[in-house]
Amino acid sequence: MEAQHRPRILFLTGRLAEPALRRQVRDLADRAGFEPVVAVLPISVAALMPADWIARRLGDFPERISKVIAPGHVRGDLEALARSWGVPVERGPKDLRDLPTHFGLARTRPPDYGSHDLEIIAEINHAGTLSIREIVDLATGYAAEGADRIDLGCDPGGPWPGVGDAVRALIDAGHRVSIDSFDPVEVEAAVRAGADLVLSVNSTNRERAAEWGCEVVAIPDAPDDLASLFETRDDLRARNVPYRLDPILEPLGRGFTASVVRYAEVRRLCPDDAMLMGIGNVTELTDADSAGLNVMMVGICAELEIRSVLTTEVIRWARTSVREIDLARRLMHYAVMHGQVPKYLEPLLIILRDAKTHEFGIEALREMQATIKDPNWRLFAEAGRFFALNSDDFLDESDPFELFAKMGVDDASHAFYLGYELAKAQTALTLGKWYRQDQALDWGYLTADERTHWSGQGSRNADKSGNEDRNS
Repeated sequence: MEAQHRPRILFLTGRLAEPALRRQVRDLADRAGFEPVVAVLPISVAALMPADWIARRLGDFPERISKVIAPGHVRGDLEALARSWGVPVERGPKDLRDLPTHFGLARTRPPDYGSHDLEIIAEINHAGTLSIREIVDLATGYAAEGADRIDLGCDPGGPWPGVGDAVRALIDAGHRVSIDSFDPVEVEAAVRAGADLVLSVNSTNRERAAEWGCEVVAIPDAPDDLASLFETRDDLRARNVPYRLDPILEPLGRGFTASVVRYAEVRRLCPDDAMLMGIGNVTELTDADSAGLNVMMVGICAELEIRSVLTTEVIRWARTSVREIDLARRLMHYAVMHGQVPKYLEPLLIILRDAKTHEFGIEALREMQATIKDPNWRLFAEAGRFFALNSDDFLDESDPFELFAKMGVDDASHAFYLGYELAKAQTALTLGKWYRQDQALDWGYLTADERTHWSGQGSRNADKSGNEDRNS
């Protein structure tokens, strides 16, 4: 559609959402066929704009406007605005990223989404207790999930005689390698074998750093001793040793907030220095699923321009941390670079609960049941209840066992199928997820494809041949 024939649509917004709205309507205009005009009203949050306030604050109404779209949270009578301006006025979606759906288009990620500038260092803990094969296999798995470097974690009481062989095996397999040790013998053997980053250096071993000929991570002598970190930094700079600064992240409840403040202070005082954060101290030491914690920590890193993180996958609730960080670094990079909140961009990180569920409502379900012409069961789960529909019955229960008892299923394979589906439905109701019969629940990046094994036999209303056509 040529520009002169496109409708001009006026979008109202506040100051906070202006940059994101302008990007959204610019990307959407060609797809939806309109010319966008954005009016920024003198308020930070668009959701706080009452309709009558808009009429007073808009000022001169732009020319040739075909329609006005107000933010979805705007309160008040929009019809009064429409009469005043002489054009239709409608509420848009409550989140501006739903504008494509509002215009009948599927929401898509921004075309520049997915880039990042954060290195993931995945540590293999107690590496000296593992075989070379086990180490390489772990590294291969971490790399497949997004790790950029493999860190060999050494144990106190070394040196580990096989550290050089392990480093060479990892490099031969295509990995970049770092060594995490204070033992100078271990470090020297690892560096000779090809490791190009040493964790960690402080006043106790910094004099050896110039001999290694590689980058090191500088840490304070004690977590709250920033003065010692800066002393080590100055010493490394004087010796021309490349370094990253790591003020040491403390666990939650054991100084976490103060340690984050120290990272911010180091960034303020050393704006151009490379920095590293060991976020495993939070995920491994907190009784919580790791995904949300990893997203939060990567967000802090993005804001502070910390370009590398060290993570581990020892405790079971953190065993997918590398993958979570890989997704989070793309999400947070986009959010920080574009000045918007990290929302509705990365559905793969919405794991436990669904971002949206779709409910028919009991009246729509009854209307649906009236159109069914066969005896096959259609299952639904919404509003805390389970529904089973076929041509003869409309069953509604809060307990899946009670529902199943009323269905009168005799065939074992059909019973197993329905039990499996009702278990999924129970899980969906418990967690606030969207249940769809014969489809896998959405677990974000952990979702596993599912195919039904129901053969179409065994309903209590099946014909004598036992054959049914499941039009679910």
